[in-house]
Amino acid sequence: MAGETRWRELGDFLRARRAELTPADLGLPISGQIRRVPGLRREEVAQATSISTEYYTRLEQGRLPASAPVLNDLARVLQLTSDQRAYLTGLTGKPVTGTVPPVHRTLDAPVQRMLDDLVATPAFVMGPRTEIVGWNALGAALITDFAAIPEHERYFIRLLFTDPAMRELYADWLSVVDLAIAQLRMDSAANPEDEKLHEIVRDLSEIDPDFHDLWSSHEVAVRGSGTKILWHPVVGELTLDWGALTDGAGHTMIIWTAERGSASHLRLERLAEISED
Repeated sequence: MAGETRWRELGDFLRARRAELTPADLGLPISGQIRRVPGLRREEVAQATSISTEYYTRLEQGRLPASAPVLNDLARVLQLTSDQRAYLTGLTGKPVTGTVPPVHRTLDAPVQRMLDDLVATPAFVMGPRTEIVGWNALGAALITDFAAIPEHERYFIRLLFTDPAMRELYADWLSVVDLAIAQLRMDSAANPEDEKLHEIVRDLSEIDPDFHDLWSSHEVAVRGSGTKILWHPVVGELTLDWGALTDGAGHTMIIWTAERGSASHLRLERLAEISED
């Protein structure tokens, strides 16, 4: 898409979003006067964004691009959803950070049913701060008894450092925490105003010097896939592939599989039988 076309698309997008809001959405007083057009006026958006009305008008007219700071301010003022912010990033090629995501505690019933139907596949679901919000029986049997952990402590990144069983589970624990912290830093960059995430980082930095040192290294990574060796206390050594599936609501499902017919596959089947008892 050529530059001028992108600018026009940006202008059309801003105009459509402006029309969806009312002065009350921005906390502006209601004057009682009849408004000739629906939504906010251009000058109201400009004032809330701390830019001139002339500059904002030119943006809507597709006559110039916008800087990343201005786009982020507009996203805030126009109350864009995470999907709309992602669209704005793709349209402009400039990062538009998301709104602070809610703290997830439970999964929607259909997603939990899908987890439960994966009877032969260990799986659990994390929120955007690694809070564990759902799991299946085999996932709990493989990793840890999530249900026995208090909700305010049930964060994957926290368990890696505070649960001795988690340290013993992973043959290469250090590489696991390296990746987990790099992923958490990526999440932090996407949500710089997320106070809950900052609180988790502060708490873990005080609890474990290793976390502080690794966090200070500023490594970053996205969740993808890989292979890990696990030392399970019941079925022994497991070589498992893992993968991360994400949705638009900040959830990440982690699934574990073993090569069919392998010793790890047979041991995983044995663990599934035990977890059903």
